[in-house]
Amino acid sequence: MKKWFVGLVAALPLAVQAGESLASLDRDMVGPRAQVLVLGTVHLSGLPSSFRQDSLDGVMDRLAAFRPEIITIETENGEECDLASRHPGKYGADYCPKTDVAMAATGLDMPAAMAEVRKTLSAWPAQPTPAQRRRLASLFLAANDRASAWVQWLQLPETERRAGDGMNAALVELLGKIGKRKNEDIMIAARLAARLGLQRVHAVDNHTGDHIDVPDIKAFVRSIEAAWASGNAEFKDLRAREDALQQGADLLPLYRAINHPDSLRAGAEINVRASMRAKSPEGYPQIWTAGWEIRNLRMVANVRETFRERPGARVLSIVGASHKPWFDEWLGQLQGVDIVDAAKVLE
Repeated sequence: MKKWFVGLVAALPLAVQAGESLASLDRDMVGPRAQVLVLGTVHLSGLPSSFRQDSLDGVMDRLAAFRPEIITIETENGEECDLASRHPGKYGADYCPKTDVAMAATGLDMPAAMAEVRKTLSAWPAQPTPAQRRRLASLFLAANDRASAWVQWLQLPETERRAGDGMNAALVELLGKIGKRKNEDIMIAARLAARLGLQRVHAVDNHTGDHIDVPDIKAFVRSIEAAWASGNAEFKDLRAREDALQQGADLLPLYRAINHPDSLRAGAEINVRASMRAKSPEGYPQIWTAGWEIRNLRMVANVRETFRERPGARVLSIVGASHKPWFDEWLGQLQGVDIVDAAKVLE
């Protein structure tokens, strides 16, 4: 056996050599453990026209009772948007919303705005003035963090939701449009953050690893759809039930249903197991699965980064229900992290 290989093996932690799970390395941890609640959500944009924001009140009350200190959302952060903008040949020209209007108002491009956000929050007072909130809202918009801008706007008295301190008329109009969007980032995460007195939400989505390059994208899509269409009778029954619950005046039963273990398992089965079993000369369903895993891994890493410097934090991660099994599994393997049972929180 090569000497370098012997040395490498000898350097490995004894627990790992013995087959012990890495997840158990924190069993003697000192201090509080992070509590992470992953809320699987429907995308509110797909709900029927009868949807009303107050139908989320029951869900909001239970999430507020969890008392999260950090809230993450399924959208791309400014760093990813800036990266994509510098590589349009790979990611296209419409990867993220443009920040031209906010840059015109603040004079800051995305990297400069993100740096100013960090600087501002590092010295944020316990009782910020309306002027400080308006300025921070403008910085968030320039940093392509629209949900966090709405968090600041909601904490202003209505009479103070006006132009000034970096917010010009165009940005005020933009925020008015953002606040009306049927979107869980705005209607759940941002509203909850403002209700709890948090200053922002954290964007954790990532599509850099699932930007799949195949010679025939139409054939790729057909192959994935065919894989998902096979053997999904149980999933169809669950989906029919969820579709009925979407019509209700109270969406708490819907959120209980989509966060139930049976529903999550059925979704994972149709998403991945069907894809891995599907026959394709090009291996398209398996390629899709690889991209799905990369996306979830990078999203989970982004969630972890939000509480890297805050051991013992209470974290709420709001993400499409199809991602939840991967979030629960991988976040639960991290050191000093406990996964909170969403079904119990929603009871």
